[in-house]
Amino acid sequence: MSQKDYSIKEILQLEACTNCCLCAEVCPAVSATEDGQLSGVYRLAELRKIMRSRSGILRRFFGRKAPTEEQLKQFSETVYRCTLCGRCQETCPSGIMLRDLWLSLRQDLVHSDAYPKKVDMIRENVAESHNVFDEDNEERADWVEDLREPPDHGYIKDRAEVVYFTGCVAAYFPMAQKIPMALSEVFETAKVDFTLLGEEEWCCGFPLLGAGLREHMQDLIAHNIEAVQAKGASKVVFACPSCYQMWREYYPHEFEIYHVTQYIHQLITAGQLALKELDQTVTYHDPCDLGRGSREYDAPRRVIGAIPGVKLVEMEHSRENCLCCGGGGNLEMIDAGLSGEIAKAKIDEVLATGADTVITACQQCVRTMATYARRNKIKLDVMDIVQLVQRALKKN
Repeated sequence: MSQKDYSIKEILQLEACTNCCLCAEVCPAVSATEDGQLSGVYRLAELRKIMRSRSGILRRFFGRKAPTEEQLKQFSETVYRCTLCGRCQETCPSGIMLRDLWLSLRQDLVHSDAYPKKVDMIRENVAESHNVFDEDNEERADWVEDLREPPDHGYIKDRAEVVYFTGCVAAYFPMAQKIPMALSEVFETAKVDFTLLGEEEWCCGFPLLGAGLREHMQDLIAHNIEAVQAKGASKVVFACPSCYQMWREYYPHEFEIYHVTQYIHQLITAGQLALKELDQTVTYHDPCDLGRGSREYDAPRRVIGAIPGVKLVEMEHSRENCLCCGGGGNLEMIDAGLSGEIAKAKIDEVLATGADTVITACQQCVRTMATYARRNKIKLDVMDIVQLVQRALKKN
């Protein structure tokens, strides 16, 4: 392992932990397993030991021995059994940027060859197929063919004002493909001049970041920027919060970028979308990467509030305190059972509201919650906010 994977700020913040254990109290993985070794406070304590064992002066002062290969692999198992939801960071009274630290720690473990082998699969899939699922990238826009009246151009135009960046999950999973299908109808109704990138859309890089493969993202970033430039677009819209957060934090700021909730709210405010009344009681789940990650809590609620007749009932934990759905941080690939247990806690809280529908703004959240509800025969409608807007469209 090497200190070079951490910023100076991150190394200094390691010593700011007061062992208050608040991070453990709010961690969805700890709550699901009752295993304290999955907590932030445990992870920080172990990382401090490792750091002290690396430095010659500190090693002599603290008498630390470097961890064995087996110890590192055991530690790695706790590090990767995390959704990177950021709730530990939100609650830390010392202000430690824990989520950033976990990303650096994963990169450190990759460089130390102490990581789950599923990480190799993520790296290989993205390198070879340009998507995390190793699907044919030429099929990214095949969902267009399932529309009732697909346009001749398949929404892949030579030039357009707006690029809709679909994301890997919505491009390939039938359950999530309903989201781009719904958004294309919303955009058509609002007369938005938009295009897809089709096979020229590559993974945004978020799965690599979460896997500890940060140094492998640059080719993806450069390619996606060039692909948008080739369309002459000035705006990029994302229905995936992870793609949106990646572009906000790691891509050059060459375009106006919007999460779809922000863009749809603009369309409603501008009078480009007329919405009919829906008699529906819903609750809203804040996706981790949109809420805690990008600090966007209001746009989705404004969109829901703009639909006549829809009653929003908030969950016990919402906004910055929202419980994770279990679908983040590549956890489903690393430990599907733990992902499901975290989803159970989320669904239990949804059901406690009495709402018949849970709305979110993330295709992975839709997939995780809907899959859990279906497998456990729970009567609950799980929808993306784009689908709710589509349902409310006034057709001419």
